[in-house]
Amino acid sequence: MAVYSVVNSWSGGFQGSVEVMNHGTSPLNGWAVQWKPGTGTTIGSAWNGALTKGSDGSVTVRNVDHNRVINPDGSVTFGFTATSSGNNFPVGTIGCVG
Repeated sequence: MAVYSVVNSWSGGFQGSVEVMNHGTSPLNGWAVQWKPGTGTTIGSAWNGALTKGSDGSVTVRNVDHNRVINPDGSVTFGFTATSSGNNFPVGTIGCVG
């Protein structure tokens, strides 16, 4: 499960955060989160995750070495910055992908 939030916003951009949670009973070894930014939004950079951009406008953030494993009932958080024309939230849902 992944929860998206806007941490800070300013004219022309914002800082976002995503918490990736493991509600399972065993450690999660490797994770990825994907979403499609709102119209007029471009994700610039990310930390605590490796950012890739799809040709369809979607973005995917995968674990990095230091946060690859999420223990049962644990979570990791990554952040990112983006330029935006005011639409700071994803189109549709944000979710974990394989």
